[in-house]
Amino acid sequence: MIPVKPFALLTATLASWFLAALPALAQDGPQPRLQTTPLTLGMHVIQAELAVTPLQQQTGMMFRKSMGTNEGMLFVNDEPGLRCFWMRNTLLPLTIAFIADDGTIVNLADMKPLDESSHCSLKPVRFALEMNQGWFAKRGFKAGARLRGVPFGSR
Repeated sequence: MIPVKPFALLTATLASWFLAALPALAQDGPQPRLQTTPLTLGMHVIQAELAVTPLQQQTGMMFRKSMGTNEGMLFVNDEPGLRCFWMRNTLLPLTIAFIADDGTIVNLADMKPLDESSHCSLKPVRFALEMNQGWFAKRGFKAGARLRGVPFGSR
């Protein structure tokens, strides 16, 4: 076994973190459209882009200038956790729905463009859905409403 000096280990660790962050630091435009899945809420069908990788989730809706009326972005995680979002480099006003495994909306939060305030789930969740700001309110949906679709084990 070759002993590793603590400084060398720290330097290697910091270098690997920096290299992993480079794609996000270089992000200066919207990411390409992601694969979509249909979700339903009441009689409404949402075409939700699926943000599943760390880079897709980190980039999210950054730099996008528009989003269709019934389009959104669904952030999908493997494990439940308290999820927090901000609007760095995000040009559109959005409403985020934090969603339980069965598709039930736990809480909603309106988010302002380019604002770095955190908006968090009230309890651990695996899913968050970003829509144009006001989409849920205009249709009368609040916490407790239930989305349906493959990610939630329903159709």
